[in-house]
Amino acid sequence: MLGFISHVSADQALSYGSGIHLQQAKRVAEVAAREANRLNLRVSVAIVDTAGHLVYFEKADDTQTASVEVAIAKARSASNFRRPTKVFEDAVVGGRTSILGLPGAVPVEGGVPIVLNDRIIGAIGISGASSAEDGVVAAAAVSAIQ
Repeated sequence: MLGFISHVSADQALSYGSGIHLQQAKRVAEVAAREANRLNLRVSVAIVDTAGHLVYFEKADDTQTASVEVAIAKARSASNFRRPTKVFEDAVVGGRTSILGLPGAVPVEGGVPIVLNDRIIGAIGISGASSAEDGVVAAAAVSAIQ
């Protein structure tokens, strides 16, 4: 069962497992696209492995061009730091601006680790809508896969 983590502190971070396989990544992206369509959103979907390397990417027609790099960056941040990008967003909103100095940390919701058997196998990054909507799509994608 694939899943996601909504909040992980530094001392709770899950370990990495084997990197996500292409077919798994395609399934996660398919659910993301379906959820985005249901919400009438045009987004880019990036799936990376545990090293932050792109495994699968999809961009809906008429999605803003900037969303391509942002989706990839969100996915990499979620994988590399082993936590959702919303954790960084909340920290910055709460005044912890030192987060902005962490190389590769993206403080914008929409990046979520993908977990299989309590191990992080990769991450998804969604961009193109509001950060909250990106987060909804990302969470739906990783939690709906079984």
